[in-house]
Amino acid sequence: MEQQYETRQGRKRKRFRPRGKILLLLIVLLLGAGIYFFIQFQQGQNIAGETEIEPEEFTGDANNSGFQNILVLGVDSRGEAQSRTDTMMLVTHDRENNEVKITSLMRDIYADIPGYQSYKLNTAYYLGGVELLGETIREMFGVKIHNYALIDFTSFETLVDIAAPGGVEIDVEKEMSEKIGVTLMPGVQNLNGQELLGYARFRADSEGDFGRVRRQQQVLAALKDELISVSAIPKLPKLAGAAQAYVQTDMALVDQIKLGTQLARGGGSEIERLTIPIEGGYTDANYSHAGAVLELDLERNRQALEEFLSQPLD
Repeated sequence: MEQQYETRQGRKRKRFRPRGKILLLLIVLLLGAGIYFFIQFQQGQNIAGETEIEPEEFTGDANNSGFQNILVLGVDSRGEAQSRTDTMMLVTHDRENNEVKITSLMRDIYADIPGYQSYKLNTAYYLGGVELLGETIREMFGVKIHNYALIDFTSFETLVDIAAPGGVEIDVEKEMSEKIGVTLMPGVQNLNGQELLGYARFRADSEGDFGRVRRQQQVLAALKDELISVSAIPKLPKLAGAAQAYVQTDMALVDQIKLGTQLARGGGSEIERLTIPIEGGYTDANYSHAGAVLELDLERNRQALEEFLSQPLD
């Protein structure tokens, strides 16, 4: 009996030993991943100077379970205290289908700015920051804005180089050089941060600002594809660390990581894009106090936006 008891005990020890090793391995892997994330995050902060940007005052609409609208702004400050927004996009995350849509708002839209005379839409940021710009867009189009993110163009270049050290693949449709700081030749190529910004800002052709907006959307879609690729995963902690000092946003870090994870799980689905004003939904006008502007057929543009976003507008 004693020998049988020992044999059973031996069998029990053999049965549980593999489970113990697997559990220990999982703990080691989790600790290792945590340490790696922390070190890479710190390296990203060191690149950016370890200073976080304090968000501006911004009253976001209440969150809902169906979608999230983020006002994404690009600013060319050039050291100035006040500046106009060069890029204005509403990036929509459809939570139910885990899809992304981009709505670009042309900077020359003639807008009723609350408390001020009507000006170009990008002047709203100059007059009252993100809060006034968000209020202007809401009143014009009835769309909800839950959060915002703002990046200076110099910071954009640095973040691109962290996220994609080998560059971002873009099919450059023509030779580009005028007023963008770089010279680009036609063809599919990998662009670094400075080149990608130059490509996105080019407008010295017949398309003008409409072509620039189209290229901005193309760049954002290419960056999204780059960030959800398997090869980008090891770079994400460093990118998140650097973003704390380069991107101004009212979104908490945990919410930024959560959104990035959700988008990564969504795979490489195509990003839908819309530009406001829509084709045939505006007329060219000129005012002494505002210069050349795009005067909207507001009803047509609101209808197009509502159909594109599949969201009720106020």
